[in-house]
Order: sequence, then C-alpha cells, then structure tokens
Amino acid sequence: MSGKLRLGVNIDHVATVRNARGGARPDPVRAAMLAIGAGADGITAHLREDRRHIRDTDMERLKSGINKPLNFEMAVTPEMLAIAERVKPHACCLVPEKREERTTEGGLDVVGQHNLLVAPIAMLKRHSIRVSLFIEADEAPIRTAKALGADIVELHTGTWCHAVEAGDETRAAAEFARLKHGAMFGASLGLEMHAGHGLDFETAEKLATVPEFVEFNIGHFLMGEAIFVGLPAAIAEMRLAMDRGRRAAGLS
Repeated sequence: MSGKLRLGVNIDHVATVRNARGGARPDPVRAAMLAIGAGADGITAHLREDRRHIRDTDMERLKSGINKPLNFEMAVTPEMLAIAERVKPHACCLVPEKREERTTEGGLDVVGQHNLLVAPIAMLKRHSIRVSLFIEADEAPIRTAKALGADIVELHTGTWCHAVEAGDETRAAAEFARLKHGAMFGASLGLEMHAGHGLDFETAEKLATVPEFVEFNIGHFLMGEAIFVGLPAAIAEMRLAMDRGRRAAGLS
C-alpha cells in the first residue's frame, strides 16, 4: 500500500472551549469547515453520554454543513445508535466510554463484548454507515473486528505516544512494533487501517512510514497548536509531517 495518507481532524475540543462559557462560540462547525479548507480529509466528532463537548445539534449541523466525510465517534448505547440512525454519518467509530475518564482510555473490548456488538454493527451497516472499531493493536481484537463485519479498525496509539513523550525508548520501540504488526495483520484480513490518540507532529511522521495505515485521526494536539499558530497552520504542519513520513518510507 502507498499513496497519500488521509488526515481526519477531531473538533471535540473546540466544543470544550465553547461549553466552558455556555455560549455559542467558538463554533465547532466553523472549525470543521476551516479544517477542511486547510486540507483535512474528514471530520471526527465524539458525542459523549454526558455531552461534555459535542452536542446533538453539533452532529446534525456537521452532517449538513460540511462537504467531507463525518466520522461519528460513539459508545455502543441505544441512545447513540438512534442518533446515528437519524444523522447517518459517513462512518461510526465505536469506542469505549466511561464518565470518569478525561479522554478515551484504551481500545474497545471487542473480544469480550462480541455478542453485544453483533446487532449494533449490523444495524449501522443496514443504513450504509461504515463501521470502525477503536481497538488495541493485537491479533485477537483485530480478528474479532473482521468477524464482526467492521469495515475499519482504528488502532489505539495512546500507549505508544505516552512512551515517546516520557522518553521511554524501550517501551516506545515495543509499542511501535506492536502497532506496525497490527496494521499489517489487519490489512492482510482486508480491513482498512486507521490510527489515532495522542499523535503529534513527531509521532505522526514516524507512524506514516507504516504503509498499511491509510488515515490518522488527530484532535487534541491540533487544537492545542491552533491556540498559538492558528488551525490552518497547525493542519498544514501536520500534513507536511505525515507526507515526510510517507516519503521517507518511499511511499509517495
């Protein structure tokens, strides 16, 4: 596999800033349109049970207001499934969710929850919604994702990124090898391979050398950079980092 690596931009934390004051600004839909204008290939938004950032109306406005694919991150609950059925995003990425967590911690336990996932995945696919599962980069969950009929798996990169940030070279090397093997294994099963969580310029450039990945989803880091340089500049720099990784591996 080769070619351009897609960048999905998660706009959750624009909504976090908005909700801190309870008003209408900054508008996450405006941020999504700005991101697309700067080169984003798609937009991701996570509608959480507690509505801590994205709101129901945000999802509806994103679906009608942007001209790129909308990736709806969601817990597997009747409420979220009903919203997905109504909004009909391009894709739904099923993720674990706990009220007390600051952000998504680890991948969805698709092996242990196999029987609970069969019907929701089938329902989403009946509505022509692509199904992505946010999982760990191990063979058992990847194999289960394939058996469940997922179109995509998004590998959880947080553990690797934390090791890189902490300067733990041994653990970082082991986690990168695990991600690379997971990407190769998933692609060999015919799954579309995505990656996300904690990626920055450095880690995105390195992970871009793995040819099986076709899309990265990045949010918190880009929104943080945007405070200092603006969202278009942050996205442009991320795009350059990903392209450098591809070129270094002879993939473009």
